[in-house]
Amino acid sequence: MIDDIKKRALHRTRILAGQLRGLEKMIENEDYCVDILTQSLAIQKSLGSLNKLLVENHLRTHVTAQFEAGGDERERAVAELVHLFELSNNRS
Repeated sequence: MIDDIKKRALHRTRILAGQLRGLEKMIENEDYCVDILTQSLAIQKSLGSLNKLLVENHLRTHVTAQFEAGGDERERAVAELVHLFELSNNRS
């Protein structure tokens, strides 16, 4: 993993952990539903930021190497990226 991206991804996961703890506390305290939903949506946005970092790292490392290798490796990279695209568009 690229050092800078790893550092930023770990930072993002720590933020997410705190946000999740906050969400759990809000639910336990039976906070106002809109406030709980707002926190949940913020967590989803943070997950999106983490996913963006992970995709960037994958493109800069593994996909680059797979494309350079060509052949089956290139096709595997394309299949993985199409699969990720499908997963990202099937969120509820």
